[in-house]
Amino acid sequence: MKKLYIIRHAKSSWKDEAINDFDRPLNKRGKQNAPFMGKRLKESGVMPDIIVSSPALRAKTTAKMIAKEIKYSKDILFNQDIYESSVSTLHSILTKIDDKCGILFLVGHNPALNMLAEYYVDFSQNIPTSGVVEIEFDCDKWADISAKNAKFISFDYPKKI
Repeated sequence: MKKLYIIRHAKSSWKDEAINDFDRPLNKRGKQNAPFMGKRLKESGVMPDIIVSSPALRAKTTAKMIAKEIKYSKDILFNQDIYESSVSTLHSILTKIDDKCGILFLVGHNPALNMLAEYYVDFSQNIPTSGVVEIEFDCDKWADISAKNAKFISFDYPKKI
């Protein structure tokens, strides 16, 4: 089994419109929601074998905050290709993950994350900022993940409670 957690970055700030999109920081709500979702993941007993994130500031900060909450001590892999990505690019990134990794957190951006969830499990809801979609694949190799062996497990986000 392989398990994928698709995690949209926390809410970013638009306060300074002169800042390049890649460098936008989290806003106050984002700085609260990312650790909150980390705590929710920790409470459900989830520990990833690897965290792969977009290097854009808002995604990088989200990944680091979640990692801190769940006490993830390994390096986070930052992959430039996740920023402004397509479904095929994200799928390609996932299929190259080391098969020793069973649980993966993918931290990135919409619309690509929404399209990825739709591609694998016909997930049609919008993934809000800090939202987490959990998908399980009935296979032993990341190279074999597909819509045919994917199963929707859960969807969580800060305002769900």
